[in-house]
Amino acid sequence: MRLSRYFLPVLKENPSEAQIVSHRLMLRAGMIKQAAAGIYSWLPLGFKVLRKLENIIHEEQARAGHIAIQMPIIQSADLWRESGRYDDYGQEMLRMKDRHDRDMLFTPTAEELVTDIFRGHVSSYKDLPLTLYQIQWKFRDEIRPRFGVMRGREFYMKDGYNFDLTKEDSLHSYNRHLVTYLRTYERMGLQAIPMRADSGPIGGDNTHEFLVLADTGESEVFYDSAVTDLTFGDRQIDYDSHEQCQAILEEFTSKYARTDETHDEALFNQVPEERRRVARGIEVGQIFYFGTKYSEAMGATVQGPDGKPVPVHMGSHGIGVSRLIGAIIEASHDDKGIIWPEGVTPFHCGIVNLKQGDDEADAACNKIYGALTALGLDPLYDDRKERAGGKFATMDLIGLPWRITVGPRGLKNGVVELTCRRTGESEEMSPEAAVTKIAEIYERIA
Repeated sequence: MRLSRYFLPVLKENPSEAQIVSHRLMLRAGMIKQAAAGIYSWLPLGFKVLRKLENIIHEEQARAGHIAIQMPIIQSADLWRESGRYDDYGQEMLRMKDRHDRDMLFTPTAEELVTDIFRGHVSSYKDLPLTLYQIQWKFRDEIRPRFGVMRGREFYMKDGYNFDLTKEDSLHSYNRHLVTYLRTYERMGLQAIPMRADSGPIGGDNTHEFLVLADTGESEVFYDSAVTDLTFGDRQIDYDSHEQCQAILEEFTSKYARTDETHDEALFNQVPEERRRVARGIEVGQIFYFGTKYSEAMGATVQGPDGKPVPVHMGSHGIGVSRLIGAIIEASHDDKGIIWPEGVTPFHCGIVNLKQGDDEADAACNKIYGALTALGLDPLYDDRKERAGGKFATMDLIGLPWRITVGPRGLKNGVVELTCRRTGESEEMSPEAAVTKIAEIYERIA
């Protein structure tokens, strides 16, 4: 993509309505535009990152054997009355009537709808286990939407639902989801700590939230600092193995880590004093096991091995895809702008032409651009007739992890400058070497 042809409406000044870093930088970088309170249009740069996150989630869900579906945004209230949640959910649910005066609602979550799909098509224990998921827009009518995509009313969410014959099998599904989420967040360049949490209106006794530590987090969290030393890495997991998934659950949840809703001061005091930490965290996902809460209420049963009907055990598992972008920016930025991790960057690198219109500089930039795209990479070439300072400021603001700077002076010596956005360090090398290094960086994280 050439910047002269791209739609990137960056702002030079900080928007007055933005209270936190991620909201301010997403507006300034031309990623989003507010359409109404807590509701945003996703502009090209923001939409590109959103799709990057979505693809990573799909890949990790497929790796675990989970199956993607797509459910409607508008649901019938009748299903929610069946489960008993229609009146209990509160004013966060946006209720409406269609032209035939039927009660409808804008989806805040989809346990009822997916249970209805299951009960209509699955009748035997031989068809279990089954996990269905979707990535879909949701709406919750927050009383005070704020902080941009971090606490909006409309949001993009991955929600998954497992159906199992027994509690043991369903808890394995719970553990399996914890493993997939650890892998997912690490691929996005995040350390998301699983913390014992409250289940809220979803229900159930087993639940963990995944939180990214950040000063602007909405939750107070208490944890053993040893949990921040844990990484999933490149380990290979058999998702069908109860033992392997259980071992990872124990590894990542045995040390104290809880939100303020479930904090236990007596247990926390058992952590060595030098490792006790109190901080703020941003919730980016949650997993639940709630047993037969919905299957019993809605008649979602299968014929068991003895021929008798058995209500299935269920759980649900969510990732806040749109709020993840805010969390990544909160965790990765400086005073110049965003710093994207390589796994989620909208463009793999930026190319800055210091003298647009100079035949040699133009030719060198075009050659680098062509070489990178031929390797399957996606560079952003700033080919505008703009001052160098303005070009650098734009690249720093939008946060591409690598920048190749091309100018007549360097080309006389056969070199360009490769700059790392995170460290600010620059290195002179041949254009061919710069292309090779960028390719090697992204090959390592593929």
